[in-house]
Amino acid sequence: MAQGCLKCLKYTMCVANFLCFMCGVAVLSFGVYMMINFKITALTPNLAHFNIANILLITGIVITCVSFLGFLGALKENRCLLLTFFLLLFLLMLVELAAACLLLVYEREIAELVRKDLDEGLIKAKGNTGNTTTLKSDWDLLQIQLDCCGVNNQTDWGKSIPLSCCKSTNCNPPGIREKGCLVKLKTLFEDNFLTTGISVIVLCIIEVLGMCFAMTLFCHISRSGLGYKL
Repeated sequence: MAQGCLKCLKYTMCVANFLCFMCGVAVLSFGVYMMINFKITALTPNLAHFNIANILLITGIVITCVSFLGFLGALKENRCLLLTFFLLLFLLMLVELAAACLLLVYEREIAELVRKDLDEGLIKAKGNTGNTTTLKSDWDLLQIQLDCCGVNNQTDWGKSIPLSCCKSTNCNPPGIREKGCLVKLKTLFEDNFLTTGISVIVLCIIEVLGMCFAMTLFCHISRSGLGYKL
């Protein structure tokens, strides 16, 4: 009976990690596709490396590596791979929880950093640097998608208000988007705060289950003397 349960656990781990591996490959491929086909310039100088393409690449690499270790460790009953899989899941969970705590504790500081970065990005978009056109295109996309204008309001653009600040062809004051992008970003974050929190909790539960399965299989292999040695 116990042997049958452990075999079921082993193949459950194999299937679950294989599915995670395929999802990681899909995320990684999409990140590479976005990096090649969408040359997105960051709106904020200090957050230049945190665009969507880079985040997808890092996420895809982490998912594929961890899930591959879990799949191979369960399939081959390799104690070394199972222990590595357990430790990586534990570290990932600690990083996620630490990031969530820092986000809550330093919420005001992060908001101020985003404000300063947006101000610097807007100044560069209004300047005469080589990437001004690309930055303006990114600002146009942001302002249209979020229905906003400038960082605080349209006065941030001075006299040269872009067409993306206009709700229609009429770009007089009544037809200009009133709210700034910083307020819109805060609202967007607050609206998705609960969903993000639930997602983090669910992810942590999945990681705890994965660690429990890996350690159970590891202990069984150690007691029975099966599998590869450390």
